[in-house]
Amino acid sequence: MIEVTKINQVKILINPHLIEIVEETPDTVITLTTGRKIIVKESRQEVKNLVKLYRKDIFAE
Repeated sequence: MIEVTKINQVKILINPHLIEIVEETPDTVITLTTGRKIIVKESRQEVKNLVKLYRKDIFAE
């Protein structure tokens, strides 16, 4: 799971395997494969880096 901050300052965990699209419009919107959209404070690049770190951690085990 990756931790992101919703626009209302609430921190949530997202399963990165469910991320379909990450857009900056200018807010960062994460669209999940379920169709749910989440607006977060992190940039698109930050979300990308979080997913990369998550995957590196998974493959390191």
